[in-house]
Amino acid sequence: MGSFLDLLYKENASFFLLFLPFFVFIYFLIKWLYPTTPAVTTKRLPPSPPKLPIIGNLHQLGLLPHRSLWALAQRHGPIMLLHFGKVPVVIVSAADAAREIMKTNDVIFLNRPKSSIFAKLLYDYKDVSMAPYGEYWRQMRSICVLHLLSNRRVQSFRGVREEETALLMEKISSSSSSSTPIDLSKMFLSLTNDLICRVALGRKYSGDETGRKYRELLKEFVGLLGGFDVADYIPWLSWVNFINGLDAKVEKVAKEFDRFLDEVVKEHVERRKRGVDEEVKDFVDVLLGIQEDNVTGVAITGVCIKALTLDMFAAGSDTTYTVLEWAMTELLRHPQVMRQLQNEVRGIAQGKLLITEDDLDKMQYLKAVIKETLRLHPPVPLLLPRESTRGAKIMGYDIEVGTQVITNAWAIGRDPLLWDEAEEFRPERFLNSSIDFTGKDFELIPFGAGRRGCPGTLFAAMAIEVALANLVHQFDWEVGGGGRREDLDMTECTGLTIHRKVPLLAVATPWPR
Repeated sequence: MGSFLDLLYKENASFFLLFLPFFVFIYFLIKWLYPTTPAVTTKRLPPSPPKLPIIGNLHQLGLLPHRSLWALAQRHGPIMLLHFGKVPVVIVSAADAAREIMKTNDVIFLNRPKSSIFAKLLYDYKDVSMAPYGEYWRQMRSICVLHLLSNRRVQSFRGVREEETALLMEKISSSSSSSTPIDLSKMFLSLTNDLICRVALGRKYSGDETGRKYRELLKEFVGLLGGFDVADYIPWLSWVNFINGLDAKVEKVAKEFDRFLDEVVKEHVERRKRGVDEEVKDFVDVLLGIQEDNVTGVAITGVCIKALTLDMFAAGSDTTYTVLEWAMTELLRHPQVMRQLQNEVRGIAQGKLLITEDDLDKMQYLKAVIKETLRLHPPVPLLLPRESTRGAKIMGYDIEVGTQVITNAWAIGRDPLLWDEAEEFRPERFLNSSIDFTGKDFELIPFGAGRRGCPGTLFAAMAIEVALANLVHQFDWEVGGGGRREDLDMTECTGLTIHRKVPLLAVATPWPR
């Protein structure tokens, strides 16, 4: 979720500032002409900071909402009530409260709030991540869990993960002949895009004009998903999106991605007609097979196939790249952790050039490094919002029907009541701990939890592990640009995922065997 002020100032600052006094005047004029008596309630609502007319608490989101909301939670408590416009929004910053929402009362909070941007980009909620709670969502989730992202299916893509990782190592090796820093951010983005394309679409889209257009389109798509539509919270300001061009941009990206996916599906259909049987079936192949065989008993339309495929891009490409970027950032900042990880990986590899997924189960410190990265840098710090379908009690507070709930996974990961030295990067904390990020332990929920949790967690974990293991196995690393590790820029860039604002530059030296 982006920042309200960021949107208005960045996209249309002078226009908004010009008319803000007018909006305030109209608000108080209406209050004077039509005075109302505040409703008396006996309900125990969560604590709430003061709000402004019209915009409520939107002004308090800041440019990095996960940090701004965490600061508010320090003053008002781990469960607090805000108002985005007139929409009540509960912010959860504690593991116990998250457990009550995602496990104890999960059926009440399985719905998603409406979003005009998501509706236009995701085929009117025909995907699984934003589909309203109901039979359609249950069927689409079943397809993802049982057919697209099951353990067996994830294992079938092992060769793809290892091949793309090997290609990444070759790129780094060819760039390490000089002391020129390598743009790891760019390389990680290329790795994850190529990996997701092969898994979802059956081939890579890179290296030519089509690939360039696809990468630009995907960048715009993910950027819009992380944007902010003021009309979702203040409907009468919907005209702002016309003025600042947001409506036109969303329509453009939606149409272009639809044309792209139409071509992809058409290629797959023609290939199936020719009787071409791929040894490893990509997501589109699997979905077309479900459509033909009607294995679910539910009609899977072409729109459903495109929407589910889009989910894979939104959830798969940016998140995996972000975790790798932050993991290498922390390793560069903490050379003692880097050395310990290299000792483990190189000891297990025993002279092998490439780490394979067969080696990963033995690498406990590698898994601890990834968990610690996810604790401090969850790729989506504010989990996708939920919406209550009826009233509920959470931590003794009344949550009214229609309230949106946003869980601050970033804040939970830095809660000093849960973690010793919460701000420090210490992978050792996980070596004798059973805590994992699969959604069972609410102290660590970077991918959500419960039935609305990310179904692609296993796939992401495997891709991250094999890539990171090979990075530290084959190369020694130093901060690029002659900088000191203490001065490494940690500034975040806001959006759907929180990645580094500046590219991660590092110098790689091949490890002599």
